[in-house]
Amino acid sequence: MSYGFLDIAITPSVRAVQEEMGVARLWENFRGERASDRFTRSEEMFIAQRDSFYMASVSETGWPYVQHRGGPAGFLKLIDERTLAFADYSGNRQYISTGNVAASARVCLFLMDYPRRTRLKIYAHADVLALDAEPELTAKVDPQGYRAQPERLFRLRLDAFDWNCPQHITPRFTESEITAAVRPLRDRLTELEAENAALRARLGGEDGQA
Repeated sequence: MSYGFLDIAITPSVRAVQEEMGVARLWENFRGERASDRFTRSEEMFIAQRDSFYMASVSETGWPYVQHRGGPAGFLKLIDERTLAFADYSGNRQYISTGNVAASARVCLFLMDYPRRTRLKIYAHADVLALDAEPELTAKVDPQGYRAQPERLFRLRLDAFDWNCPQHITPRFTESEITAAVRPLRDRLTELEAENAALRARLGGEDGQA
């Protein structure tokens, strides 16, 4: 079984650098333990928890562009084992990623889980769809109750994915994650304050009787 992500990522120039650094032999006959051209339950669960990702595209002049996309958790939808889709909302109205995809469908996504220091890398081919092109797909990827209005859909056909090591990923936490983490402490503090108030009231009553 070939390891599709490296089949794409390791070009002749990358191989030359690996040779220079003395590590080319590590990757010459590398084979993955499973296919990387279809998502499994592990990737499905990871993708469903993400509220943002980074997507790289390339213009016809050869310049790369990286865009951050965000929304409610799960806004990037796994349609099937080889297809992702998301609703694209209005931003700064430059449309750089949309224009780049029109010139070259190749994109690369980085999905980050900062608290757990985990990242998923995805090579895919993207196409842009009008909202009325596939109504069923639009209904599936447009998050209910989200305040922003989508302008178009991006559909991503998976080429290969890879999980990255946690090295050098600094843990970061969202406001909701911090709130959830400190909730037991706040609850306990509330209990202690109530106990303290009851104790003061009782001691004050005893002093009054004395």
